[in-house]
Amino acid sequence: RMHLHLPADWKAEDRRPGMVFFFGSGWRKGTVEQLRTEAEYFAGRGIVTARADYRVLDPHGVAPDKCVEDARSAARWLKQNAARLGIDPDRIICAGASAGGHIAACCCIEDAPDAETDDPAVSPLPCALVLYNPATDMTGEELVDRIGSMELTRRISPVHNISSGMPPAVLFYGSDDALIEQGRAFCPRYAEHGNEVELYIADGVGHGFFNHAPWRQHTLLAADRFLLKHGLLTGEPSAQPSPEVSLRKG
Repeated sequence: RMHLHLPADWKAEDRRPGMVFFFGSGWRKGTVEQLRTEAEYFAGRGIVTARADYRVLDPHGVAPDKCVEDARSAARWLKQNAARLGIDPDRIICAGASAGGHIAACCCIEDAPDAETDDPAVSPLPCALVLYNPATDMTGEELVDRIGSMELTRRISPVHNISSGMPPAVLFYGSDDALIEQGRAFCPRYAEHGNEVELYIADGVGHGFFNHAPWRQHTLLAADRFLLKHGLLTGEPSAQPSPEVSLRKG
């Protein structure tokens, strides 16, 4: 299912940016409600947003490669339905948290697996990525066992599939997050291929920090400014971050 949020002044004939969110799950479980605040915020800023309820291990019995298939199907669905959703199909943003950030990034990988029902003529490639503590390297032993082969695991590891022409990306991590080293490996490689990337770090906090105050408003503001920079938003951000903490550039 795709849970849609339409801006207050939305019209079907619009050609607005679209933005799809993928919840964090460890590819095992999770809830589509996780990123509702972010989806509502950016709908309030004029973007048609959607929260994708993709398959996970519990209860669907699937491995991470099927989660990737679903993310790519969701990006394609927005493009294929752009005319009735008031969306510009060339301005689809993919966003996600943790495992959801991983599958959002996999929408940029040319050779990532696709569902048999997808139209391969429709590219899932987004125009921008907003990634909250994403996994970028799947080649650890436990994940290889779950996925079934190293070849397929590498195909869905963003850090091993970077090429030129990928969209601008912004990544957020807590300094105490075990996944931060994956972000630190991913970002310079991404930039080496001529792609624009920004890394923000929240000191003293761990995985999932962006889900709670005071950090949520800070990540909303940084993501807002990132999208403004790339012409995907207009006007002033409405996020009101606390002065007690701040993100730093990584």
